[in-house]
Amino acid sequence: MIIRPATLKDVPTVMQVVKAVVPLMNAAGNMQWDSTYPNAAVFEKDISLNQLWVAEIDGSIAGIAAITTDQEPEYAQVGWDINETAIVTHRLAVNPQFQGKGVAVALLQQAEQNAIARNISLLRIDTNTMNEATQKLFPKLGYIFAGEIGLSFRPGLRFYCYEKRLRVD
Repeated sequence: MIIRPATLKDVPTVMQVVKAVVPLMNAAGNMQWDSTYPNAAVFEKDISLNQLWVAEIDGSIAGIAAITTDQEPEYAQVGWDINETAIVTHRLAVNPQFQGKGVAVALLQQAEQNAIARNISLLRIDTNTMNEATQKLFPKLGYIFAGEIGLSFRPGLRFYCYEKRLRVD
C-alpha cells in the first residue's frame, strides 16, 4: 500500500470511491454523505491546500482522507479548545473493494505522521453516530471519545468526537 498526496487527476477516481461508499453508508443508516457532499469541488479544494491523501493498492485508489488543521466550531461543545492546533482527519473513506485491508488505519497513521512532522501533538476526528466501523476503529488506534455534537453544515445529524494526544519531542 502506498499513501501519497492526491492530485487533481485523482478527483474522478476519488468521486468513484465516494459513489461506491455512499449507498453502503446510507443503507447502514449513516446519512453523513449523500449525492451533494462530498463533491468534486470539496476534493479539489483539499488538493489545492495539499491536504487530501490517497491510499493506493496495486495502482487503484483504495481510500482517501483529508488531513487538515480545520476544526469545526461545534467541537467546542465537547470541551475542546478549538484554538489549540490539531491535525483533524475529515472525509475518510475506503473503497468497498478494499475494506478490511488496513486502509483506514494507514490513512490515520499518515495523519499521525503529519502531526509529528509539524510538531503538533493533538489529533482530532469526528464520525456520524451511525458509523459503527469508525466507532470501533478509533479507540483501537488510541483515540479517546470526547462527546457528541451536531454540525451546522449537516443539519439533523449527530457526530461523535474523538481525540488522541501524541508525544512530540
